[in-house]
Amino acid sequence: MVATIRPDPFEAGSRILVVDGTPQSHVDLEDPTHLSFEYVRRIGHAIDVVRPAGEPITAVHLGAGAFTLPRYVAATRPGSRQQVVEIDEDLAAFVRRELPLPRGASIRVRYGDAREVLSRLPAGLRGQADVVVSDIFAGARTPAHVTSAEYYREVAEVLAPDGLLAVNVADGAGLAFARSQAATLSHVFDHVALAADPQMLKARRFGNIVAFASNTGLPFESLPRRLAGDPVASRLVEGADVGRFAAGAPIATDQTATGSPSPARSVFQVPRGGG
Repeated sequence: MVATIRPDPFEAGSRILVVDGTPQSHVDLEDPTHLSFEYVRRIGHAIDVVRPAGEPITAVHLGAGAFTLPRYVAATRPGSRQQVVEIDEDLAAFVRRELPLPRGASIRVRYGDAREVLSRLPAGLRGQADVVVSDIFAGARTPAHVTSAEYYREVAEVLAPDGLLAVNVADGAGLAFARSQAATLSHVFDHVALAADPQMLKARRFGNIVAFASNTGLPFESLPRRLAGDPVASRLVEGADVGRFAAGAPIATDQTATGSPSPARSVFQVPRGGG
């Protein structure tokens, strides 16, 4: 694995974490509330509305990257309790050395495979998380074992009764993987919604869909407006439209799950600038 942190040539003060040629995270050290990647902005919007503005939350982040969302939560919801799970201890140490976490933030980092660490989180966390973010990649793909119904049931045990799960789903033309993930989440949770830009939802290109799931109603009254106002506008798919999107797609289990598809090499064009 080769990890580098490069200045963003288009946004002063920002850095991009690149792992094995894939841009994984964007961090603005001067303004941690600035979320540059489209899918991360969508998750940030959901975090904004899951509880009243500014109220501390309990968050679990499965997959660390450059800790973009833990930094965001610490800045927008001071006093929040956060757990970050990262399989690569060397990568996390590199990021924390080059892009230090904010002082005073309650961010606990645990190392290991996400499913294995989920099973040994402190008992006091189980059933307490307001938000769980599942953004797990090995290179440019999400491993199969964190896409199954069994995995999502384990995540559900960590969530508060009205807690929210956000999943980064990467897929390409046809959206077979994304449709299966929507079917799988709908099998485990009572409420599922999807956020993506319209071209992505038409299954014409590789990109990211954010799936949201909860066992209570999703608090998303203001989310469509927020999504529409982004630099790259996206829309929310809810209710019966999720069922139509997932119609006929298989539910992924530990026996049948597959990882997300590999993107074409041309998908990730990392700007060259400043080292």
